[in-house]
Amino acid sequence: MSHDVTVGLEIHQQLDTRKLFCSCPSCLVEEEGATFQRRLRPTQSEMGEIDRAALAQAERKMRFRYQAPPSASCLVEADEEPPHDASPEAVDVVLTVAALLGARPVDEIHFMRKLVIDGSNTSGFQRTAMVAMGGFLEVNGRRITVDTFCLEEDAARKVETNGSEVTYRLDRLGIPLIEIATAPDMHSPEEVKEVAQRIGSIMRATRRVKRGIGTIREDVNISIPGGARVEIKGVQELRMLPVYVEKEMERQRSLLAIRDLLRGRGAAPAAVETADLTSTFDGCTSKVITGALKSGGKVLAATLPGFAGVLRSEDGKLRLGAEMAQRARTRGVKGIFHSDELPAYGIEQQYVDAVRDALDLGQQDAFVLCAAPEAKARDALNAAIDRANEALVGVPEETRDPLPDGSSAYSRPLPGAARMYPETDVPPIPVPAGRMETILANLPELPEVRTGRIAAEYGIHEQQARQLVREGWDDVFEEIAADRELAALAARTLTSTLAELERDVDVSRLDEGALKSAFAGVSAGTFAKEAVPDVLRKMAEGMSVDDAVKALGLSAMSVEEAREIVARVVREREAFVREKGKAAAGPLMGPVMAELRGRLDGKTASELLREELRKLLS
Repeated sequence: MSHDVTVGLEIHQQLDTRKLFCSCPSCLVEEEGATFQRRLRPTQSEMGEIDRAALAQAERKMRFRYQAPPSASCLVEADEEPPHDASPEAVDVVLTVAALLGARPVDEIHFMRKLVIDGSNTSGFQRTAMVAMGGFLEVNGRRITVDTFCLEEDAARKVETNGSEVTYRLDRLGIPLIEIATAPDMHSPEEVKEVAQRIGSIMRATRRVKRGIGTIREDVNISIPGGARVEIKGVQELRMLPVYVEKEMERQRSLLAIRDLLRGRGAAPAAVETADLTSTFDGCTSKVITGALKSGGKVLAATLPGFAGVLRSEDGKLRLGAEMAQRARTRGVKGIFHSDELPAYGIEQQYVDAVRDALDLGQQDAFVLCAAPEAKARDALNAAIDRANEALVGVPEETRDPLPDGSSAYSRPLPGAARMYPETDVPPIPVPAGRMETILANLPELPEVRTGRIAAEYGIHEQQARQLVREGWDDVFEEIAADRELAALAARTLTSTLAELERDVDVSRLDEGALKSAFAGVSAGTFAKEAVPDVLRKMAEGMSVDDAVKALGLSAMSVEEAREIVARVVREREAFVREKGKAAAGPLMGPVMAELRGRLDGKTASELLREELRKLLS
């Protein structure tokens, strides 16, 4: 069977234990602490090879500055002290998740070093270990294989990038991660999201994983027929997974169309040659050009034979120029110009014509320009030409960074096996039968079991319970619903109200703590149930519960105050009441609640209304 897309997932979830190789807490802090600097260099594997991704990173010639907050890091994170024994709690969490997904644990856990020199690890490598293999899950009647379950340390947190220097904070470095890698068994964008949701709900079932933005990240490996495996690394929003898959499918189709067009023209790989055309731009008013020349830079150009119209087509579907610009920026320049987008950016037609004449271009030939210090400009053009030549083959294998709109940008080549080598500072960890027997005897509820129990125990609809578990709100729900009178409201709020609010406001502030504090206000009688959406809206804007209540004028009113308001509403509609009798109660609840403005709960308001109706009709 042929498929339009093939996708595999790698899910990285922070565990709620101490750090993996020391006793520091797994938390993020605001303090900077002491600072130090490092440069990192690639090393050869045991076979004498240098990983291509590490080599590409080294060519960027970056410097790294580290902040070491004492409350969340120690000498282990600074790579000034050997790692301690791996956290047994973290190992047990991974073994538990593996058991829930039917995987087979290894007999002995061995840590490896994974070469990483982007600065996110002070040592230049990440420690990772295989814990189990061969699990599976069922999604919509399809069996998805889970190849591996690994335990590894999280990377340092990037704080700032300033030119060729990147600053990291060591609070996140060393937080344990479970890495779950599926087989490339998914064949639609929505299926990818469903699989990620299912795995996420199983991990949360352990009650030993962290929650919130940044605590879980997905690497999505995508390919289409005729394309290549591309990894979009570090997707944080579950809802965006289908968008990234769809846009990568579009990108690969576009690259295949470019390949076919170039081959049809008989285009050959462009020579990696640059020409100094600085003098050609005398009098040019482009800010990029003039800025580069004032600082002693030059304008270099290179020819791309047969590439006209594929760097940026008129319909916007072919955009090889954007891909080339991304590669060029890895060499420290702000960008490049290409002939398909000129004249523009202050570069007038006369300069475009002059470049074409100087390079002796034919009608189907294109060119690319870079204005920067000479060495940087030459490196950037070389990188851009390399990317252009890859277009003759089709889709290059690479790692890409997710962008907010669902597209992606080039990060580095796809790493290979050369980046892995044994860890000599962490002893192997045996996994005896007794340890697994204990874990198997204490497995947590599976999501489907939990769904049924929550629906039955709290009297909510099964669909609501399923959504709570799937989206990870089940723990919060159960805490709030300990007050059974709040169960229905909590279910409705977590499954519907938040989604409605998200259309208008950023709901990221409405975390577990915020939600529990809002419902505590309802439970204490601070404001009525009906005002929950309005209060949450204000809290999403940055207010506390108390400030939201004050801003909305929701301070709870006494029953006597409410009785006067209800009586007035009834008197103003006396004719209607006498016509409808007791049946007037339903239509009058709207005006009553509008007058009460969330300061009294609906149940009490209904009782008062019926009382006033009886008085009038008696």
